Amino acid sequence: MGTVFSFAVRDPGPATGAAIGRIVERLHRIDAVFSTYRPDSAVSRLGRGEITPEQAGPEVRWVLERCAELGAETGGHFTARPDGRLDPSGYVKGWAVEEASRALRAAGSVQHCVSGGGDVQTAGGPWRIGIADPHRAGAVARVVTGHDLAVATSGTAERGPHILDPHTGRPVTSLASLTLVGPGLARVDALATAAFAMGAPAALDWLAARGVPALAVHPDGRREATADWAWPGPGA
Repeated sequence: MGTVFSFAVRDPGPATGAAIGRIVERLHRIDAVFSTYRPDSAVSRLGRGEITPEQAGPEVRWVLERCAELGAETGGHFTARPDGRLDPSGYVKGWAVEEASRALRAAGSVQHCVSGGGDVQTAGGPWRIGIADPHRAGAVARVVTGHDLAVATSGTAERGPHILDPHTGRPVTSLASLTLVGPGLARVDALATAAFAMGAPAALDWLAARGVPALAVHPDGRREATADWAWPGPGA
């Protein structure tokens, strides 16, 4: 998936090592099916029209259904074809992180944090999650503290203006970063991408109307948050 996954387990038990081994194998299988970096992946082949959705497999069809639902919910700002080619990575990465967390819970861990590309899913807590400052490399803009939470950030700090407005095809530059907090990373990560694509000021208005806590950092460094950003306890 072109990113790095990491695990922090506070309550390792006898089954933890074996569980992480199985999780890593599962992540590699997800990558083999969904990676747009692999020309032989099911998603790459489906995007080129070499196979049908039925031939791509039930997980691919399930993911594309979720992407379609999110597209409808966000007025098309979330899409599995962000630059015209099939790429459901905006959903798959968060879903893969959630899958890893669920597998750790099944192995008995109730105190862990799984990170994929900087976005995190935690179990138990409290956990303190640093939000990168898009204007200062290595600096933290805010710290989110809480239990059983997912934190996802979309922005320009790592890759520059790469998130496109699907309606115009142009990179969105009215925000530097947008961080969302919620219970499950697959949805939170996808909504972060979609809301960032909406740009300012529409993004925070749209999220506030749906009760999704969010923090925006503007290109001039100004920070703006939804009224419910205090949930579940973001600190300074």
